[in-house]
Amino acid sequence: MASATGKSPSVELEVGDHTVRLSNPDRVYFPARGETKLDLARYYLGVGDGIVHALRERPCMMHRFPTGISGEKVHQKRVPHGAPPWLETVRVHFPRYGRHADELCVTKLADVLWSVQMSTVEFHPWNSRRADTEVPDEWRIDLDPMPDCGFDRVRRVAHVAREVLDELGAVGWPKTSGGRGLHIYVRIVPEHGFTDVRRAALAFAREVERRAPDDVTTTWWRKDRDPAMLFVDYNQNARDHTIASAYSVRGNPEGTVSTPVAWDEIDDVQPRDFTIATVPKRFAELGDLHAGIDDAPFSLAPLLDWADRDDRAGVPDPGVDEAVELD
Repeated sequence: MASATGKSPSVELEVGDHTVRLSNPDRVYFPARGETKLDLARYYLGVGDGIVHALRERPCMMHRFPTGISGEKVHQKRVPHGAPPWLETVRVHFPRYGRHADELCVTKLADVLWSVQMSTVEFHPWNSRRADTEVPDEWRIDLDPMPDCGFDRVRRVAHVAREVLDELGAVGWPKTSGGRGLHIYVRIVPEHGFTDVRRAALAFAREVERRAPDDVTTTWWRKDRDPAMLFVDYNQNARDHTIASAYSVRGNPEGTVSTPVAWDEIDDVQPRDFTIATVPKRFAELGDLHAGIDDAPFSLAPLLDWADRDDRAGVPDPGVDEAVELD
């Protein structure tokens, strides 16, 4: 119950070896069903192993909504002063600007719950880990539908992407984006920098486009894309580009969740069905569908051969868009 000041009394959550104080637990964050900040915390407790596995050891941008998702959204790289001593960070550098940031580096569930106390709804990790932040160990395939692209097209392209992955000998791990698209993650051998990982991702996207030319575009500039097509966003593998992690809630009124799915679910899945109200039960029944992602890392060598082939053929690279540095 809220106090005379309009704020509800804080609650304390025991999370492993740590206690996290949650202020304003009754503040409504998701107006579609009325879920609160405390409901958000309980959601992350319910999928704890999954969210920690998805974020572990990665620099992580926090997408914060201090007054709930109807209010201002803050993209925060830097962990603020006053964080508890047990919270871990990783320093990443931005040479172009002569700056650095000590970003959240999740190693335990208490780190996630502290972030919720700081009004974090979405977790956007790098595709590299703190052991060497300049060498990714994850390749991300972002199937990003344009405004008039239906989910049936997303499904079709996902199957084409899997066909190409199978031919390469790579294992893809799909998840909903929490929006209208799908993401497929591939664990890779950490032996290349961001430039090469992005080149490999572009070569893959081009191959998917060749096989599904009526469904897929790799045209970089949004204004030049057919609004009914699906864009395979290879630039999500560029340095300091991030997308919502597996099990991350998204900042919309329904509190949708970027949710791991099995390949045999793709044809029936309805992304809007995965919310903070439904995913904990699914997680309790199925466990973490991405639990095995580390078991079979893929070498990018064949994709880099494809990229070299495209270069020799004079296929233009549209170039990396400039990431905006955010505090």
